[in-house]
Amino acid sequence: MKERESGFSLIELLVVVAVILIIVAIAIPNFLRAKIAANESSAVSSCHAISTAEISYATMFPNVGFSAALANLGDGGTQPCPLTPAASCFVDDVLASGTKSGYTFTYVQDNSTTPSQGFTLNANPVTASVTGQRGFYVDQTNVIRASPTAPANAGSPSL
Repeated sequence: MKERESGFSLIELLVVVAVILIIVAIAIPNFLRAKIAANESSAVSSCHAISTAEISYATMFPNVGFSAALANLGDGGTQPCPLTPAASCFVDDVLASGTKSGYTFTYVQDNSTTPSQGFTLNANPVTASVTGQRGFYVDQTNVIRASPTAPANAGSPSL
């Protein structure tokens, strides 16, 4: 009589691989949705940080008003921070660069008055439906607005 070898049969291994593939197929879309939600949450937090930084900037430099560019809220690559209108150190350099967590931040100063009395900030996904779904908007009123289809504007509903 021939002894049977121990181990798994090919059918058993294929069943295990099929089960693993089914679990992965269910998990990947959930992971992608969670990543989009995290990026959107980060974008809202960044909009709030920039808006608060702009208010602090306008208070610190009343003769300038709001900053001329988003980069002015960073440190300008200088350590220690010089605390000047060009490098005020209110936000980190990643955010001051205009791109963070899958979102691009577009800042525009209202330079119709001197000192500047307003600004607008849009946060839009780098790649729609991949890095984020919604677009966000904030201005000197410090009210964050969102649009399910980017970009948001002053008429979009507030969060």
